[in-house]
Amino acid sequence: MSKKPIILGIESSCDETAVALISENKEGRPEILSNIVSSQVDIHKEFGGVVPELAARSHIEKIDLIAKKALDESGINLNDVDAVATTAGPGLIVCLSVGLNFGKAIAASIKKPFIAVNHLEGHALSPKLNSKVKYPYLLLLISGGHTQFLSVEGLGKYKRLGTTIDDAAGEAFDKTAKLLGIEFPGGPQIEVLAKKGDPTKFDLPKPIINKGGCNLSFAGLKTAILRITKNIKNEKDKYDLAASFQKTMEEILYKKSKVAFHKFNNIHLDKDKTFVVAGGVAANKKIREILTKLCEEENFEAIFPPINLCGDNAAMIALTGLEKFKQNQFDDLDFPAKPRWQLDESAAFLKGAGIKI
Repeated sequence: MSKKPIILGIESSCDETAVALISENKEGRPEILSNIVSSQVDIHKEFGGVVPELAARSHIEKIDLIAKKALDESGINLNDVDAVATTAGPGLIVCLSVGLNFGKAIAASIKKPFIAVNHLEGHALSPKLNSKVKYPYLLLLISGGHTQFLSVEGLGKYKRLGTTIDDAAGEAFDKTAKLLGIEFPGGPQIEVLAKKGDPTKFDLPKPIINKGGCNLSFAGLKTAILRITKNIKNEKDKYDLAASFQKTMEEILYKKSKVAFHKFNNIHLDKDKTFVVAGGVAANKKIREILTKLCEEENFEAIFPPINLCGDNAAMIALTGLEKFKQNQFDDLDFPAKPRWQLDESAAFLKGAGIKI
């Protein structure tokens, strides 16, 4: 029986230092051998957001230790690794460079192929870690730096159907949390506070909700939150605003996803209908519920990555590396960091369409 390929994945695009090893089981399904993620929350908390220079310094200090821990946990000898896959973009260039150079050095030292991975493609393929997903499928990529709908035609084949024209949904969550006095990273805590509030208390704007196809906009919503927080007088108001914001985000994503469904259907008339939601905001349980409900109404199958694999991690980078390895898609060691690397490179550049900051 031939040896299953083993891929070492490295992720350092923002404020997580992550290393993972992945292979395949007897059925040919991806198998995570180890997946180590080291967060920098404590470093950036006092600044209320990620400081690129501090993030890069932390990557430099930790990356070799994280790699050793991933290898130890997997029980894999470094020389048994078949390829090294590393995030090359999009992201903070000072952070990307740390992982990219580290990955290249390992690949060169063990004389194995190097694979440059688009961080967004890692998110796009991440549901394959726990689900059987067939091409083509509709993807909602939703995180702190990117919110977009894509038709995923195959490995490396993406057609953008819609994107945020300004800010990302995850950024709106984080900004709202900061304005409510929640410590960084506060976005995930919005859902917790929302359970205590009245979602009808504040009537918040839903920019371009009835126009622009499945493009989205969140800048106006953020501005409204800023204005309202100046007049918050007590904890009840804080809970009500969190609940109103959560409800507004659910309504925006429900409506825009429905438009994207129809657009996807027009492209793929006779194909199975699958809707994949990936990225950090995909961990929001209420958003999962509302989008699952929409899928039931529109006859789509809803697929989400496991909660622990929604955020930045190296397992999804290793998985993408595995998919590319099987198709002999390798890269040279001079492959550059690409801080603005879109999945659909033929699409017009927009702020929310591929930049991670």
